[in-house]
Amino acid sequence: MDQKELFLNTSPTRLFFKAALPGSVGMLASSLYQLLDGMFVGQLLGGQAFAALNLAMPLVIINFAISDLIGVGSAVPISVRLGEKRPEEANNIFTCACLMVVAQGMLVGGFLFFASPLLLRWMGAEGELLRLAVQYIRIYAVSSPLTGMLYAMDNYLRICGRIKTSMWLNVCMSALCALGEFLMLVVLRTGVWGAALGSCLGMVICVFVGMWPFFRGYLQLQFRRPHFTKAILRQIVFCGTPTFLNNIAGRVTSILMNTVLLRVGGAAAVSVYGILMYADGIVMQFLYGMCDSLQPAVGYNWGAGRRDRVLAIEKRCFTAAALLSLTATALLYAFPGQAASVFVADSEPAVFAMAVPALRLFCLTYLTRWIGFATQSFMSAVEKAVQASILSLSTALVFPVALIAALWPFGLEGLWFNMTGTALLAAVTAVVILLDFKRRYWKAA
Repeated sequence: MDQKELFLNTSPTRLFFKAALPGSVGMLASSLYQLLDGMFVGQLLGGQAFAALNLAMPLVIINFAISDLIGVGSAVPISVRLGEKRPEEANNIFTCACLMVVAQGMLVGGFLFFASPLLLRWMGAEGELLRLAVQYIRIYAVSSPLTGMLYAMDNYLRICGRIKTSMWLNVCMSALCALGEFLMLVVLRTGVWGAALGSCLGMVICVFVGMWPFFRGYLQLQFRRPHFTKAILRQIVFCGTPTFLNNIAGRVTSILMNTVLLRVGGAAAVSVYGILMYADGIVMQFLYGMCDSLQPAVGYNWGAGRRDRVLAIEKRCFTAAALLSLTATALLYAFPGQAASVFVADSEPAVFAMAVPALRLFCLTYLTRWIGFATQSFMSAVEKAVQASILSLSTALVFPVALIAALWPFGLEGLWFNMTGTALLAAVTAVVILLDFKRRYWKAA
């Protein structure tokens, strides 16, 4: 099915299942790999390596966040330009964005390679914990010019209507990364650096496979001689800022949280926080895959002036997000011990005992978190980056940091409640933004 037929003429319900379901499956496969990553390291290398991985992960994600900024930031104007029937402008933005992803991977990866020891010491890491975390970060830093393209490529495939291709690439990536990590840790018996190397090799293979149709000119988006302008750079940064702020601010919050937890509960508390983040990764990747997969369709219809279809698509997106989130709350509340045991070896009873009540407090996050997340995705899709950025920054940094300060006196139990309070405040903010959008833009359109 070509792009116009899919985005403009397919019924909203069918479009939802054709776009959101494969996107969710693809992101779920990615989150399951991350789950396996934590399981392999926690079960095979022990608590110290698992804590090192969780200390390093925010810096790894910051590295990828800029690639994601460029990918999402270019995908929004590309979709809108295609809806406005301006394909050459779309192709130029696509070409410029791909070159930007590679360039930033070299710059940011180089910085993290050399600066990671200092950054981790600032977080409180020392000794063996510091050594393991540096090893993990440096593997990702060296490979980032190639692995960063994975985040942009996914958006471009969906814009071209290759939604199932995107899904299968994510599934294959997860399988290849898990296989690579298994070979490194179980067969070759490497350390934590082997876990990172196995993952990066799987990502690089999928980048080459996914980009091949673009290099061959088989898809709607095609490479052109790049023509960089300030307007293009500004537009990419402007549209990608909400996602970037969410990634960066979220990682800054994670670094702050890890620093506080090291002081309040030691390495065991950092490991428990890692378990919460892995559980969150599964739920949020599913939500992200669903909402992000619908962004090209929403942007295309917004550019084509089809507000009725935009509303119909978003109704289905919000409803599905609510059902998924409530299901996640029920499962985590009912089975916290089973979730914790996935990451905790039998030799770590203190971590397990700490993780069970933490998961029960944390799972309440999803009662309201879907509201803010779906609203942010919608604002990004219709080029309302200011509103999306306000919501993103508040959710990822302002609210959680304020709550860390407020809840710290209550000890670990208070800190585990941080994300639940953040989600509630974000939901209120999202409702205000939606009402303002309806008044200022919807009626005017």
